[in-house]
Amino acid sequence: MTDKELFLEQNKDNPRELYLYARDVVIGRWPEAEPTIMTDLSCAYRYSRDVIKDRWPEAEPVIMASPRYAYLYSLIVIRGRWPEAEPTIMTAPQYIYFYARDIIKERWPEAEPTIMTSPEYAYLYSCDVIKGRWPEAEPTIMTSPQYAYFYSYYIIKGRWPEAEPTIMNHSYFWQLYKMRF
Repeated sequence: MTDKELFLEQNKDNPRELYLYARDVVIGRWPEAEPTIMTDLSCAYRYSRDVIKDRWPEAEPVIMASPRYAYLYSLIVIRGRWPEAEPTIMTAPQYIYFYARDIIKERWPEAEPTIMTSPEYAYLYSCDVIKGRWPEAEPTIMTSPQYAYFYSYYIIKGRWPEAEPTIMNHSYFWQLYKMRF
């Protein structure tokens, strides 16, 4: 039995160890270990990124089960849109923001209802993707003293009377707000 076969036998249920062995020892694809590696979405993504250095179609259903890894796979491995994974990415405001900003590079209307559920990512989306006011998301943004302040300062560039009662609930941001406006 070769070292590789012995390692595979000893780690047959450990996708992380098999991925690391393929990356650091085999230094290339290891077809015998791939079924185990693709049982873990993090290892499947890393194996495609670090070992295959290209798309791994057999593992894509596993990778696209996570908004995080679907976004990373589209950014680093595919280097572009991954329409099949977009329904998964659309479930997480954080990755909607990253995907729109880094991959689509413009508004993603289909995902906007979900991103509008997060004051933080609605603010960031308005700042970095829309690059201006986003009236539809303002009711959500103004639920957070921090992001309401940021929105008034960086987007509106002035007072935001409707959000003042919320900003007032946080002494630090209220002091900044009063000082600047």
